[in-house]
Amino acid sequence: MDGQQPKPAEQAAPTESGRASPPKERELRIARARRAKILKRSALFAAAVVVVVGGIFLLVRSARAPANGPGTTIPDQGAEHIALGTPFEYNSNPPTSGPHFATPAEWGVYQEEIADQILIHNLEHGGVWISYTPGLDPALVAKLEGFHHEFGRKIIVAPRAANDTNIALAAWNHLDKFSAAEFSEERVRAFIKAYRNRGPEFVP
Repeated sequence: MDGQQPKPAEQAAPTESGRASPPKERELRIARARRAKILKRSALFAAAVVVVVGGIFLLVRSARAPANGPGTTIPDQGAEHIALGTPFEYNSNPPTSGPHFATPAEWGVYQEEIADQILIHNLEHGGVWISYTPGLDPALVAKLEGFHHEFGRKIIVAPRAANDTNIALAAWNHLDKFSAAEFSEERVRAFIKAYRNRGPEFVP
């Protein structure tokens, strides 16, 4: 023996094929979890976009008035806001579009006349305006007022001295006029179902 202490055996370095250290495994797990979370969020976002786009498409499609609906189609005269009482030559009686006051009327039944230029704004929001000549049989007036109670919002019933027929049903770009003798609940109901909520500016 030469008296020298034996050297400790050298440990073999880990090979490339050896197992990763515990800290490295944690990093890999965290990275995989992050990727999975990002993919999940992306999928949820894409699904939300599809729902929103589909809802807009259905809303736009439902807002279109039927091509062959009841009454007469009247050419559109625009939707400019004007001061109440500003002169303008409307293309129907009562008007169904055109310049109008900036604030619409509340939906409901009225015993007094409301200015045309106010109610045109209601038509723009998809409302149906039922007007009748003053002095009409009270029983028939009550039937007309009943359509507001039946359909709720988007219906206005009011007298109008300028009517050239006993009853006029107006919606945006659509009009149906008839005498008291020609009245039927089915006629009025069909007009409302065809054009209610079909104005150019949707307001719930």
